[in-house]
Amino acid sequence: ILFSKNIKIDEISFSYSQKKNIDNLSLTIEKGQTIGIIGASGEGKSTLINIILGLLSPSEGKFLVDNNEINSENIAAWQKNLALVPQTVFLNDASISENIAIGKTLSQIDQNKVARAAKLAQLDNFINRLPEKYNQKVGEKGIRLSGGQRQRVGIARAIYRNSNLLILDEPTNALDLETENLV
Repeated sequence: ILFSKNIKIDEISFSYSQKKNIDNLSLTIEKGQTIGIIGASGEGKSTLINIILGLLSPSEGKFLVDNNEINSENIAAWQKNLALVPQTVFLNDASISENIAIGKTLSQIDQNKVARAAKLAQLDNFINRLPEKYNQKVGEKGIRLSGGQRQRVGIARAIYRNSNLLILDEPTNALDLETENLV
């Protein structure tokens, strides 16, 4: 499934135990459109994101991409279109390049693409001051980086992936206002 036109959420509902987190929601998102989902804690924002990511299936209604219903048979193809910047970014004890191009072997990593993604994520100045630059190890769970630096590695990772759909779940929560505006 290649996302080329729109995503349609058609009267979906989702329940955790007895509580309906999402009740009869309909929404169409056109390719190229930017939307924001706001609401109080527990109102279903993360549940909706997880349905779009294919991590959850609605209990009622349909999730369609270009009029194709997403189901267990095509979910893997759909997920190739996605990049997520979560609130908490997971990092491996590997180099910055390997964390940005996660899932690629060292020989598969396009270093120019890594540098471009880092620059767009406002991370390049920091990286270029490191002794080993892009080869610098970040430590287990990114322990050698600040929260904002870890967050920007996650943003660079999503940019590197160059997906059709970018989902941002509070991606700048660990950034100062100036860096947030630059990103």
